[in-house]
Amino acid sequence: MSDKSSISLSYDEIIQVMKIYFQALYDADSKSLGSIFHPDARYVNMTEGDYMNFSVSEYLQIVSKRTSPSQQGAERTDQIISIETGTNQMAFVKAKMSMMGRSYLDFLTLSRDDSGWRIMSKIFSYSPEQGVS
Repeated sequence: MSDKSSISLSYDEIIQVMKIYFQALYDADSKSLGSIFHPDARYVNMTEGDYMNFSVSEYLQIVSKRTSPSQQGAERTDQIISIETGTNQMAFVKAKMSMMGRSYLDFLTLSRDDSGWRIMSKIFSYSPEQGVS
């Protein structure tokens, strides 16, 4: 396999992780999120006045207690802004998502091992959606 096709395959695999990520957040599905987060991952909220820094297990416990936006019929938009690969084992994804009156900006680092691509860190911030009071 050439380097070019390997990179293309990596992008396709990362996009699949991101599809699971967006849907699992919308569904508050901690099991699906757990499948795409590395066990050593960190969850960090950098929103001013709302700093959080959790292990992935702490984060998944929080998610499992949420009422999902999908159950509430909330609208959702999501977008992968960029994907950068550094090697065959690491990548960076910049993504945004809007739901429940908030716009989120996520910086995700991913690592690839025998389990495939998984999120190693999620650093994000949020703000009220424009036009939502």
